[in-house]
Amino acid sequence: MTLGSTPTHIAIIMDGNRRWARERNLQVLAGHQKVADEVLEPLVEHAASRGVKYITFWAFSTENWNRETKEVEGIMSIFRHTIRKRWQRLHEKGVRVRVIGDVSKFASDIRKALEDVMQQTQQNSKITAIFALNYGGRDELVRAIKQLSDREQVSEQDVSESLDTKGIPDPDLIIRTSGEQRLSGFLPWQGVYSELYFPSWHMPDFTPQKLDEAIEEYGKRKRRFGK
Repeated sequence: MTLGSTPTHIAIIMDGNRRWARERNLQVLAGHQKVADEVLEPLVEHAASRGVKYITFWAFSTENWNRETKEVEGIMSIFRHTIRKRWQRLHEKGVRVRVIGDVSKFASDIRKALEDVMQQTQQNSKITAIFALNYGGRDELVRAIKQLSDREQVSEQDVSESLDTKGIPDPDLIIRTSGEQRLSGFLPWQGVYSELYFPSWHMPDFTPQKLDEAIEEYGKRKRRFGK
């Protein structure tokens, strides 16, 4: 990698939606709604214009089910609207959509909508937008281990091909918004050599200009991959 290069794959831990809403005396779902309606599509489009080939959003973790029932139900409603309306717009713009995580825990209508949009967009090539839904790094690794349990020998490639991200390059840059400086189990296998970026602003404030700042910071770093 040379200085000033653009990452092939950017992965984003979408943190701070609830804090953003509380700071503005809004209902807790307001931050989630703003991200779905106003933030994701411009980020995907701008990433594509910068030459990024893959962009991943951690939208719902395996631990998020433990939040208050009303919030979880509200998030599910946002998912239904976003998959039906917003992701259709991504398709029209040539974006391929993929999903990682254990989607079997979602309601049948959400699972069907996810299957439909992935099928519909599979031939698109402008950029691949990956949504991590009911995703947890430990859960992903446990599921991969179960797939490999009958093998006498297991290679790194075997593990990589058993993960949800099979066929997707490891992230070059992982961004976690809202100032928290930890990964919380996000892509633990795939992110071992990722550059990390921890801005203080919340996810609803993530603009294309802020994405440029992250890419600029990435371009200043020299990646050695342990060498």
